[in-house]
Amino acid sequence: MKKLTFLTLFALLSKFGFAQNLNSMQWYSKPQKSLIEGSTLHMTVDPATDYWRITHYGFIRDNGPFYFTEQEGDFEASVKITGAYKELFHQAGLMVRIDNKNWIKTGIEYVDGVQNVSAVVTREVSDWSVVPRHDSPKSVWLKLLRKGDFVEIKYSFDGEKYDMLRLAYFPPNVKAMIGMVAAAPGKQSFDVKFEDFKVQKISK
Repeated sequence: MKKLTFLTLFALLSKFGFAQNLNSMQWYSKPQKSLIEGSTLHMTVDPATDYWRITHYGFIRDNGPFYFTEQEGDFEASVKITGAYKELFHQAGLMVRIDNKNWIKTGIEYVDGVQNVSAVVTREVSDWSVVPRHDSPKSVWLKLLRKGDFVEIKYSFDGEKYDMLRLAYFPPNVKAMIGMVAAAPGKQSFDVKFEDFKVQKISK
C-alpha cells in the first residue's frame, strides 16, 4: 500500500510539476550579487549586460546573468518575476537556449518608462516583439512551452489568466538550457526577484 501511495504521489508531481531545486542549477554569466532563499532567486543585475545578435544595432551581446538547468525533450517552464526596473532596456524573464546563435528570451523589458512584455527570438540574428503595459504591473507570470519544433510563450498579471505572446520556431531534438535571465544594457544595475521557477516534462 505504501508503494502504491508513493507511486501515485510521484505521478501527481510529474503531472502538475514542482518547484525546481534552485541549488542544483548553474550560472552562465553569474552576477556579482545573488541569493537563493527556498524557491526564490534574488539578484542584482550588473550594468553593461545584455543578449542580442546583430539585427538593427550591428553588435553581439551575450553576457546577461542566466541561471539555468538542462532539459531534453518537450517541457513547460514557469516563473513569477518582480523587478525594480529603472533604466532603458532593463529586463528580466525566461530564456531557452541551445547556443549563442539559437535562443529565445521573454519577460518584461523597460522602455521609455513603461514595462513591455517582450520576446526576442534569435536564429543567427535577433528579432524583437513587445506588448506595452502602461499600468506597469508589480509582477508578471510567464509560461514557456517547448514542444516539437516550436516554443509558445504565455504571460499573466495575476497568475491565473494567461494570454499568448509568441509562437516561434525552435530547433527540435536538441537538449536545451532553460532558466531565469536578466540584463541591464546601460549604466545602472537593478534588483529582481524570481519566484517558484518550475520545469515540467510534457509527454507527447
